[in-house]
Amino acid sequence: MKEVRIGIIGIGNMGSAHAQSIKKGEIPGLRLTAVADRKESRREWAGTELGEEVEIFSEGEELIASGLCDAVLVATPHYQHPVLVISALRHGLHALCEKPAGVYTKQVREMNEEAEKHNLVFAMMFNQRTNPIYKKMQELVAGKSLGEIKRVNWIITDWYRTQAYYDSGDWRATWDGEGGGVLLNQCPHNLDLLQWICGMPKEVQAFCHNGKWHNIEVEDDVTAYFTLENGATGVFITSTGDAPGTNRFEITLEKGKLVSEEDKLTLYELAENEREYCFKATEGFKRPEGAYRELELTGENSQHKGVLKAFAGRILHGTPLIADGREGIRGLMLSNAMHLSSWLKQPVTLPVDEELFLDELNKRRKASGLKENVKEITFDTKGSYGSGNGN
Repeated sequence: MKEVRIGIIGIGNMGSAHAQSIKKGEIPGLRLTAVADRKESRREWAGTELGEEVEIFSEGEELIASGLCDAVLVATPHYQHPVLVISALRHGLHALCEKPAGVYTKQVREMNEEAEKHNLVFAMMFNQRTNPIYKKMQELVAGKSLGEIKRVNWIITDWYRTQAYYDSGDWRATWDGEGGGVLLNQCPHNLDLLQWICGMPKEVQAFCHNGKWHNIEVEDDVTAYFTLENGATGVFITSTGDAPGTNRFEITLEKGKLVSEEDKLTLYELAENEREYCFKATEGFKRPEGAYRELELTGENSQHKGVLKAFAGRILHGTPLIADGREGIRGLMLSNAMHLSSWLKQPVTLPVDEELFLDELNKRRKASGLKENVKEITFDTKGSYGSGNGN
């Protein structure tokens, strides 16, 4: 195979951006042959912008069964991600899934189990893993040169959204249409990075506030406390109601502190391990010596295009993916744990009780209501956006 024929299911804001990148020849090895979307306006856009050589379908299943594709990119609303990926794999197609992997881990676990049955490439669109800042943080933490993690704090509140954003789709910000709010729509990248860099927590207690800043039924403000396997603790704070917001990711380790903020990575490196210094120091108030320095970062921040290139490379040449599709369950489990903890008003251990989570989610889906008088608006697709319909 010299090229991969790819179809995109869901050509909202992100799906259309991917389609244009591939159509322009910006992703070596990929050729766009089909797209699918249930909205007539998007199919009309595809007919005008993508050319006659791209077949247009109204249903993803039709595209999957068409024989026109070797691979699919799923960029639909969240609940459909595992369903369409499973169908693609069963039809012998490679699959790239937009974030999140799904809404609940039981469904995503079934998707992962299906992937294990096939010798096919399955990837997740975790484009923030291409960011040199997060790559460097992961390298330093995993390499143990700074010792063990002691504390983690991530304030990620620069996800500001207006009421007009939430009013732009009848499914948006509803339990039945989207499955959650800021945790599931804006933060999958952050939750993925948190576990990728720091490891999976073993316990979470969260406080999710539904419709605190907007007229919505899902959460738009979250504060979560978690404990890592080594006993280190952390706090994760996010909101779509802060202006100006903050994006500060801080990891305190035995030999220093890493701080990611304003597109810079700073390290305060101690002269010696604090745990050793603490018990041999003879002065009660003297801190261990150290110094701040901004770390030099290398490598391209290739984002979505980097993930697409890696996906094509894996299929054609066996080169590494940015993120294997099976890894999508990890960040989602964190999201599920935070929701479940808030619903039950108690700490939750990981892995989560998947049946209990689904029961609680279904209670909220049953009471959920789609909105009327919605208006379609366009969202910026730069940076870390990754929802099929613009996150």
